[in-house]
Amino acid sequence: MVVREALKMLGLHFIFIELAEIEIMENISVGKSALLKIELRKSGLELLDDKNAILIESIKDSIIELIYKTDNIFKIDYIQYLCEKFRLEYKYLADLFITVQRIKIDQFILNLKIERIKELIIYEKLTIIEIAEKLDSKFQKSTGLTPYDFKMLRIKRRNIIEGKAYLIKNLNN
Repeated sequence: MVVREALKMLGLHFIFIELAEIEIMENISVGKSALLKIELRKSGLELLDDKNAILIESIKDSIIELIYKTDNIFKIDYIQYLCEKFRLEYKYLADLFITVQRIKIDQFILNLKIERIKELIIYEKLTIIEIAEKLDSKFQKSTGLTPYDFKMLRIKRRNIIEGKAYLIKNLNN
């Protein structure tokens, strides 16, 4: 509705509006494009009209989808998957990604994997043993904590906030 209202306000007509995509009938002037960007930002939305930015968003969406829909996130060759999906060479993807995102694509993937594992630990979707089997040493290398220590730290913090008495093994031992 926000997008429809912004387009209507600027006198622009759309052919279709779908999640993350709009096709507009008219050619948009630089001025109207700037006004549309301003209107969308007011609602927390962003207009991506740069082909590289659109490609990067598609790459990020593909990575996120894989990480959240795959059982063993450390067994997938994400780079090969992305190169095949977008029919582009890795060097091009990697250079573009770091230019637009200011982070290496493999670091972005690792960061998302670690965040996913943290969610699995917090919401107890997997046991610590199952998580450890999936992780190798990547979680500890990235966070400085084993999956078990991370879970215990979360419990300790929750208990402190709730004012409960607790006995938890010292994480340094």
